[in-house]
Amino acid sequence: MFVGHYKDVPEKDTGFEGVTIRWLVSPKLGAKNFAMRYFVLKKGAEIPIHQHDWEHEIFILKGEGIITNGKEEYHVKPGNFLYVPPNEPHGYKALTDTLEFLCLIPAKKEAIPEDEW
Repeated sequence: MFVGHYKDVPEKDTGFEGVTIRWLVSPKLGAKNFAMRYFVLKKGAEIPIHQHDWEHEIFILKGEGIITNGKEEYHVKPGNFLYVPPNEPHGYKALTDTLEFLCLIPAKKEAIPEDEW
């Protein structure tokens, strides 16, 4: 078992302005099936619409934002959860000072950076 605190995990740049990620659980800890990530988007920051061949499970912790699949937009706030199926386009935008959420993905080589293995 491993118990940690998210603030003890380094924030990493995502390549998108105003967006950081903390890899809370990954294969580096021994996770074989899932990875858990903590995203923070500053107000106005976006992760553009993209897609992958793996699913996402997301839980909104703090702030408000827009989640889109390119056809529909959903206003999300703390307590909302999302399931994004494999290959479905998805993008995010923060509407408040920060939008913070957990995102779980399968522990697949193509989904997780080398330094988290």
